[in-house]
Amino acid sequence: MEAILLLLLIPPLAGAALNGILGRRLPQAAVSLIGCGTAALSMIAALAAAWKFTQLPPDAAPYAHHYFTWIHSGTFTADFALYYDRLTLVMTCTVTVTAFLIHLYSRGYMEHEGGYYRFFSHLNLFLFMMLLLVTAGNYALMFVGWEGVGLCSYLLISFYFTRQSAADAGKKAFITTRIGDVGFTLAVALLFWTFRSIDFSTVLPQIAALGAGEQRTVLTAIGLLFFLGAAGKSAQIPLYVWLPDAMEGPTPVSALIHAATMVTAGVYLVARSNAIFSHAPAALSTVGAIGCITAFFAATIALCQNDLKRILAYSTISQLGYMFAACGAGVFAAGIFHLMTHAAFKALLFLGAGSVMHALSGELDIRKMGGLRHRIKITYGTFLIATLSICGVPGFAGFFSKDEILAAEYEGALGRSWLFVLGSVTAGLTAFYMFRALLMTFHGQPRMDPEVERHIHESSSKMTGPLIVLAILSIVAGWVSWPKPLGGAEAFDRYLEPVFGQSEELLRAAAPATPAHALTGGALMLISLGAAGLGILLALWFYLWSPELPERLARNFKSAYTLLVNKYYVDELYGALIVRPIRLCSEGLLWRGIDAGAIDGVLVNGTAEATAEVGGILRRIQSGNLRSYAAWVLLGAVVWVGYVLLR
Repeated sequence: MEAILLLLLIPPLAGAALNGILGRRLPQAAVSLIGCGTAALSMIAALAAAWKFTQLPPDAAPYAHHYFTWIHSGTFTADFALYYDRLTLVMTCTVTVTAFLIHLYSRGYMEHEGGYYRFFSHLNLFLFMMLLLVTAGNYALMFVGWEGVGLCSYLLISFYFTRQSAADAGKKAFITTRIGDVGFTLAVALLFWTFRSIDFSTVLPQIAALGAGEQRTVLTAIGLLFFLGAAGKSAQIPLYVWLPDAMEGPTPVSALIHAATMVTAGVYLVARSNAIFSHAPAALSTVGAIGCITAFFAATIALCQNDLKRILAYSTISQLGYMFAACGAGVFAAGIFHLMTHAAFKALLFLGAGSVMHALSGELDIRKMGGLRHRIKITYGTFLIATLSICGVPGFAGFFSKDEILAAEYEGALGRSWLFVLGSVTAGLTAFYMFRALLMTFHGQPRMDPEVERHIHESSSKMTGPLIVLAILSIVAGWVSWPKPLGGAEAFDRYLEPVFGQSEELLRAAAPATPAHALTGGALMLISLGAAGLGILLALWFYLWSPELPERLARNFKSAYTLLVNKYYVDELYGALIVRPIRLCSEGLLWRGIDAGAIDGVLVNGTAEATAEVGGILRRIQSGNLRSYAAWVLLGAVVWVGYVLLR
């Protein structure tokens, strides 16, 4: 098992090094072979690890192996150790399968772009860092992967670095997520200070064994700090602003970030730290509330966006909010289940958007699309499947996981009726804006430039092949866990029970006594389906049957429409309250005042100028003239005699 786990990590790291060092001199086919081949090897190792893990005796789980001591200072020790349990199994399989398909797709998408070898090098490195994050055996090693995916996101978002908007987007992502990383760092320090360990095999069982209410204050602080880090990586309020701008990177990067890496890291962190959060219900309730509010907030913004990729970006923020809402309600397995299904249909949506861009010469404005369903049939069919899945239509993967989350928001140990109401409304909004994007892109009359319309074509098999595979996964991925209201046993939850069972049981036991729930599981399902169905019907009415209606509503409700189009002016607000004051302070006070004025002007240049002036005076005294020397001697004698007499 220890060898298989190393084989999981080494291939993408080796691929990143080979393409990064030698790729400039290699043909494109060789770069593709290295990039995709190492991703395939990692996927095979992930599946092999999953099979091997199922063969281990029950008392061998979780499996942890310490390879060597990485850091040792005083009482602090951090090993290079890998940790594998059922949660790791789900994450590694999800990440590697999705990433491999995105690597395959990238061969076609990037084949005419410059920096082909650099792209695959960074993509491989991204995969390695995410796998290190989810297999790490302690929080210090997890932090290496955590920072690594942040670095790779910067490199890939700003891949087109000659474009100012891409360079700015990369810096925005890097800086915003660093704010959250401060919380992660402080949480790890506080965890070690309190429990003298940051190793999962040691500290998590130690916390799980605590009595009810024991160490609650410090665990609440640790939980909130961890969630600050998670909010930065997984784009939750107030640190979500970097994710929409991340669309400046190549579309496969958007798919990888949104589906299988980086943004899911925060959800994984909360789920992995379930023992901490189960003893800190206040912190967990904060996770649920922020997640649910973020889901609704981002969905409202997506209603009026016209850039196809930005619609999907706000959709990702909203779906991540659902995952946090499930964890916050005390049902961690539901959040991970949605993470798994979301990886399939969100990767498909982004790659489908990339196929649309290829067909329309890079166009992303849905107002300049239309009528594409007969021209790019494979892209349309797969995009439709992904849309039905994210909307929660029965039979598709998203239905199973989203329905379980909404039920958890109502019935979970920390569930609340307002969470369920807001989550259901968000489900309706999701269905509306996703069908709006689908209808405006693929239905109706063509609205693109005639020159662009003449060159519309379906993408090559390099791109459509992964789309088809992801479409199949977007249907079948949810069937692994049939819901209880339909007679199922929610097998995914039962599978992860060894990981989350104790924490969820503790939360249920500690939850205050409440009256019996008024709504049954079947009623909750009908409400969520009704909300999604209403959203789909409204989208059909607005954008297929009465296409003039949206414009009329935009005119009649101009203020609300303008507010949503401008994303509540949050970026402008941050610019006015944070960016501009920091820039003014940096330029006016720190640079011009302290650096240029005080340090350069006074300490450095001022000292030099004063020395030069004194030297100029002394130079006049040392003139070499005998009469001048005699005069100075006489003047000195007079001064000395005067001093003696006065004294």
